Amino acid sequence: MLEAPDNAIKCLDKGFVRLVDSMGGDDAIVQAARVSYGKGTSKVSQDRGLIRYLMRHRHTTPFEMVEFKFHCKMPIFVARQWVRHRTANINEYSLRYSEARDDFYIPKSEHIQFQSALNKQGRMGEVSKELKEKVQNYFQEISDRSFQIYSELNQAGVARELARAVLPVNLYTEWYWKNDLHNLLHFVGLRSDSHAQYEIRVFSDAMAESIKSVAPFAWEAYQDYAVKGLRFSRIEQSLLEQNLPDRVVDDLIGDVDYQITATLHHNKPREDGDLFPLYQKQGGDDTLDDFKLKWDSGEIKTGNVRELREFKEKLTSLK
Repeated sequence: MLEAPDNAIKCLDKGFVRLVDSMGGDDAIVQAARVSYGKGTSKVSQDRGLIRYLMRHRHTTPFEMVEFKFHCKMPIFVARQWVRHRTANINEYSLRYSEARDDFYIPKSEHIQFQSALNKQGRMGEVSKELKEKVQNYFQEISDRSFQIYSELNQAGVARELARAVLPVNLYTEWYWKNDLHNLLHFVGLRSDSHAQYEIRVFSDAMAESIKSVAPFAWEAYQDYAVKGLRFSRIEQSLLEQNLPDRVVDDLIGDVDYQITATLHHNKPREDGDLFPLYQKQGGDDTLDDFKLKWDSGEIKTGNVRELREFKEKLTSLK
């Protein structure tokens, strides 16, 4: 197996992730979404807005038009978690055809913890220095001894497909992994989460760097709506409807009216005398004097008009 290439992101003690190739980017998402029109958008801002709309409304097919191919090296136990994401094309280093290399994962002391009492799949708590050293020694011992036995069987002519069975899952393997952006984002969403196992999280974080580079608008939208956004269940929405005072909802709706007005003005500047009628057209009910006071404060933020109007509809439904 190879050492980490110069253009790879190193992961764990001997692993890496390397972007080999990619097809498409933000432009491919927009192209696929607008195929019925026969042409794309004329402005980058329109492309960004469309991608955000698609992500917000979970229209996933256009994101499948972007593909990534990675070359990765990871411990076998990480690969077995990884391969649970079944939407990829994979070609893995085969121990039936090739000899195993003396490459084993030994955890660093800071990543050795006790079994979590709260999470059956997690770890937590500080482990003594003596126990950490014992864990590392056991990892090293079983790695050395198993590889010694494997080599012995190999030299004796025992079939590689059988001899490999004595090797532990901290042995490093490698593969080429190809996946589309939609499913890759799903992978990153699960495996870069703070609850994911550390050893796979570092690989997921490395792959995320390629997404940021190849499709920055899609990555931004994914962060805003999937990672940092909130979705309310019917029960949660009912609680908000019952307990959120109308005056609070009205204040929020009023702020949105100003943001829509400011965004429309930013996209297509109006004369000063046209701003208040534009605000009223969005549903704003402040007086002219109050409007001027708030408008001149310079604290009104702009956004995406479609998104703001959707947000206003959600707020109105809470009343």
